[in-house]
Amino acid sequence: MDIAMMYEIVGYVASVLVAISLMMKSILRLRVINLIGAAFFSLYGFLIGAFPVAVLNFIIVLIDIYYLYEMYATKEYFKLLEVKTTSDYLQYFLKFYERDIDQFLPHFRYDPAPPQMIFFVLRNLVPAGLFIAQQQPDGTLMINLDFVIPGFRDFKIGEFVYDNNATIFTQRGFRQLQSHPGNATHEKYLRRMGFQPNDKGMYVKAIG
Repeated sequence: MDIAMMYEIVGYVASVLVAISLMMKSILRLRVINLIGAAFFSLYGFLIGAFPVAVLNFIIVLIDIYYLYEMYATKEYFKLLEVKTTSDYLQYFLKFYERDIDQFLPHFRYDPAPPQMIFFVLRNLVPAGLFIAQQQPDGTLMINLDFVIPGFRDFKIGEFVYDNNATIFTQRGFRQLQSHPGNATHEKYLRRMGFQPNDKGMYVKAIG
């Protein structure tokens, strides 16, 4: 492989990464992938002597680094807001994100009849997450829905609920959480939150 072909490959890799970054719903992933793509473009510009391209993309790298730092350094406000099963806003939320929810948790069908634990997770006062769970006969809390809206899927909401506010479950007498695996992405999320698969194909997490 000659040098010219290697330079061309670097350019193609940069183009693909930038294109992929623009398809990300998560701002965090968009910034990270865009940073890598811009870095490749900057390298490509220097290699072929296209210095305006190199400098422009180097500036984009710096901008992405700045905003990533801001995302991690800025202190965010989280709050749990419990709602009733008959909440109008709850119904609007479920209807608006129906397709998105079905993508991650195809088993989920909302039934307002039985007693349930339902709360929104507010992130800087934005209702970014929704949690719906129901007590099982053995005392386990079955999580029917753990959903985060696009743009906020960086695990911070899950960590806030399961790590920082696990007392919301233990104070009500729950010592174990259980969830359907959902799709592959949701299954990965559950593992990240400390859930483990059992012999029945469900994911469980001990708390307290």
